[in-house]
Amino acid sequence: MTDEQRHTAEFWFDPLCPWAWMTSRWMGEVEQVRPVDVTWHPFSLAVLNEGRDLPDEYRELMDRGWGPARVVTAARELHGQDVVKPLYDAIGTAIHPGGVKDFDEAIKVGLDKAGLPADLARFAHSDEYDPQMRESTKQALDLVGDDVGTPVISVDGVAFFGPVVTPAPKGDDAGRLWDGCVLVANTPGFFELKRSRTAGPQFD
Repeated sequence: MTDEQRHTAEFWFDPLCPWAWMTSRWMGEVEQVRPVDVTWHPFSLAVLNEGRDLPDEYRELMDRGWGPARVVTAARELHGQDVVKPLYDAIGTAIHPGGVKDFDEAIKVGLDKAGLPADLARFAHSDEYDPQMRESTKQALDLVGDDVGTPVISVDGVAFFGPVVTPAPKGDDAGRLWDGCVLVANTPGFFELKRSRTAGPQFD
């Protein structure tokens, strides 16, 4: 592959979203089998759902969910773009396959695994970098609208929500799903494919 044949993609995630986690594992596979370079961005479902009438259980999750996205945003602002994916991997591993329900604990574990300063954890309860987190979230919503969640993916400027998939396809299967997503997303006037979920996230 030559550099001219490579594509650029952007991936927006909220660390607390299990479906974004599944898709991110697939995206890692895609990077191995397709000529695509991915940039990772924080997204806040808590910001997305501000002011919405939500079921009590989901509202409680949103109230607790500010922390992980805030810490990823603060880490990016203070330590650069290159730390975003390793920190997401580490926090997400704790929350999803690790089953850590206490997000403060997941952040602590994630910072340690990613080799980042432990004092970044204080930003989970600080709004200091909320403007940057809100702007990152807005960038994704400007591409796909506000009736979606995470993940949001943009490929060479064409964006879509999803795919929502479990388990995460690997190898050639991952590449074929990527080809299909890019194909339909590039079709003028195409908006949606959907069917009811019959399985929850299956973490490897």
